[in-house]
Amino acid sequence: MGPGSLVCSLTVAAWGLPTAGCSRGDREPSYRQCVRLCEGQNCAGAALGAFRTAQPVHMRLAGWTCTDDCQYHCMWATVGLYIREGHKVPQFHGKWPFYRFLFVQEPASAVASILNGLANLMMLVKYRAMVPPECPMYQTCVSFAIVTLNAWIWSTVFHIRDTALTEKLDYFCASAVVLYSIYLCCVRTVGLLHPRMANLFGTLLIVLFTCHIWYLTYVQFDYGYNMAANVLIGLMNVLWWLGWCLRNRTRLPYVWKCAVVMVMLHGLTLLELLDFPPLLWVFDAHAIWHFSTIPVPFLFYSFLVDDSLHLITAMADYRKEE
Repeated sequence: MGPGSLVCSLTVAAWGLPTAGCSRGDREPSYRQCVRLCEGQNCAGAALGAFRTAQPVHMRLAGWTCTDDCQYHCMWATVGLYIREGHKVPQFHGKWPFYRFLFVQEPASAVASILNGLANLMMLVKYRAMVPPECPMYQTCVSFAIVTLNAWIWSTVFHIRDTALTEKLDYFCASAVVLYSIYLCCVRTVGLLHPRMANLFGTLLIVLFTCHIWYLTYVQFDYGYNMAANVLIGLMNVLWWLGWCLRNRTRLPYVWKCAVVMVMLHGLTLLELLDFPPLLWVFDAHAIWHFSTIPVPFLFYSFLVDDSLHLITAMADYRKEE
């Protein structure tokens, strides 16, 4: 997950905001009646005990309840009704219908999140192997990789099981990457010469992040506000990186890698605008976008390695001149 990937995802998320609370499928009377009947027959008294006894351990550990199971099966009954009558497949509770694999709610997106995380982990290992710790950007880059890995972990958890808690953790960790991305940019472009400015900027970002989480947790979980805040910071980050790359394209020929990453991430985001019912009830536009970003960390971390090694050489040359 490069410095612009989260803002891409959150920008496109705005297209889905109107359906976040209630969708056509779960407003359907036949769906609601199906859920009520299922809950009445399976989710109360002795029937609930029988359900819990028969429920597989992996489903129980993943937090799937009797009501969740009713909603899942009634969703497919409603989808079948829509298809038979020639109507377009509806969304349910803000999501397309997905086939559940074992306990995984969105298998393709979960697998893609795992692969993105592994790509970042591989490049973190490579970065640490190639760049000595005395590089002035070493700790900042390593910390960025850790924050990014954490975000992909919670993205995986969220796609495995969408709950109020996993949704918040996914959003908050995504926001952390956006904020740390712009901090990484600040340290590289300003902080090496003016570390106090970078420290003050980092403190400001921590305060903003704390206020952001507090508002969404204790005041209102506002999708529109969350999206707007991340887009604002993310666009600032992308423009900052691109401006720096443009100014240094002659002096630092490897900066093309960073510029390409920025352009790629925004280009690949267009895949999410092709929102459609999941292919084979597994691959939707969001999952395809996640798969398309897997190669991005290889190019971005290659840029970080090149830039860090350049800084080591520059430091050595400066010391020789002294």
